[in-house]
Amino acid sequence: MILPHDSTTLMYLMILSLVCLGSWANFYKLAGKWRFELFCFDFAFGLVAVALILAFTAGNLGFDGFNFHDDLMNAGKRQWLFGFLGAVIFNFGNMLMIAAFSVAGIALTFPVGFGVAFIVGSAMSYATGPGVSPAYLFGGCGLLALAVILNCSAFSRLGVLKHENQARAGSAKSTRRPSSMQGIILAMVGGVLMGSFSPLLAKAQNVDIGLGPYSLMAIFGMAVLFSTFVCNLFFMNLPIEGDPLEFSDYFKGSTRQHAMGGIGGGLWALGATAALAVTTPKGDTHLPQMTVDLMSQSAPLLAALFGLLVWREYKGGDLRVKLSAVLMLLVFAGGVAAISLASFYTRT
Repeated sequence: MILPHDSTTLMYLMILSLVCLGSWANFYKLAGKWRFELFCFDFAFGLVAVALILAFTAGNLGFDGFNFHDDLMNAGKRQWLFGFLGAVIFNFGNMLMIAAFSVAGIALTFPVGFGVAFIVGSAMSYATGPGVSPAYLFGGCGLLALAVILNCSAFSRLGVLKHENQARAGSAKSTRRPSSMQGIILAMVGGVLMGSFSPLLAKAQNVDIGLGPYSLMAIFGMAVLFSTFVCNLFFMNLPIEGDPLEFSDYFKGSTRQHAMGGIGGGLWALGATAALAVTTPKGDTHLPQMTVDLMSQSAPLLAALFGLLVWREYKGGDLRVKLSAVLMLLVFAGGVAAISLASFYTRT
């Protein structure tokens, strides 16, 4: 299988991962009026398709003669299980995140959800992983928590302003101010799950009997596809908003709507595979951990910029909303940088 053997290729792969993981959510926006539950089916189909294509192409090429099938058979069955369970946890969290940006937008969901995810992941790494600087680690977590608070405040303020404008125009459906808590809670719960599946993937990548990046991603994709059908039984019958759905509603979507979901899932799989290829223990060349952490944790910032600048989700906000959004981005970036620096230092 093909693995990178020089630092330049590793950097290109990390840039590819950053772009893919920071931009896939735009395809939900491009799908138009398409329920997130139905988008998740196409996302899963696209994810597993790209994962399998990469496994049977890049996973079978290279000069070492060790292909995707060999890697899969060499891995322990417990590693298969760890990869599968990690994917199921990820997928439930990811579906909650998609539900959150269906009601609250990308600019809120990604910084809030992944801010919580990075805090949870950092706490788990500190408790179970190699020694790092607690000052940088928990300082970074504090900055991420502040970024989450700033973003929630800006989003709540924006909702109040929009309702007041509708009331003045006589188009408000109710005199009661809308609550912003639904999207915030969905993003936070999704973030907790997204921050807790990484230890399972680390066990699945055991250096001696673990899965390589292509075989792990293939198992991951199959688990996402399976768990999407299971989780959607809940989401379709107890919807976040709107009426309950039937499976037949999936076939009422346009070709464009299905394509957007498939492309979104495919982009995520491409970005995730690139990141796994860079960080796999089976590789003979590795980037500094700080570089990997910094680039892999910057994807939510890119997604937030798409939400703020391209989709203009905070349009109509006053100076307070805009200032909070800008400060949120700066504080989030500072938190990511601090957590990345923590790997330079060893705790005593």
